[in-house]
Amino acid sequence: MSLEIQGKVKLLIDKQTFSSGFEKREFVVTTQEQYPQDVKFECIKDKIAMLDALTPGDLVNVAFNVRGNEYQGRYFVNLQAWKVDKQAQDVVLTAAGAPKAMDNIPAFEEPAGMDDEDDGLPF
Repeated sequence: MSLEIQGKVKLLIDKQTFSSGFEKREFVVTTQEQYPQDVKFECIKDKIAMLDALTPGDLVNVAFNVRGNEYQGRYFVNLQAWKVDKQAQDVVLTAAGAPKAMDNIPAFEEPAGMDDEDDGLPF
């Protein structure tokens, strides 16, 4: 199963090497939506090098596969990144996840005739 997610790099974890020779490196991306989520991914083997050009705060688009396995009666899920694209820093993600240039965002202007005294609200 291949999926994609967009967000901002929150954390890059050092590469781990195991006694079997297996290597992986993990990183965390914070989604940019109404309720942001911190999502941990892992890169294995030759995909580890993709993370060398990243720093915390970078906007990225991550393509990944969902991997599940069982070990001694316990079940685990890993999100294995196979492609990480760094996005331009002057881009904001809309609620739908589509990029939107910052210079297209209108400035907030209060409508004429609005006052704070009698708006009919109890607070």
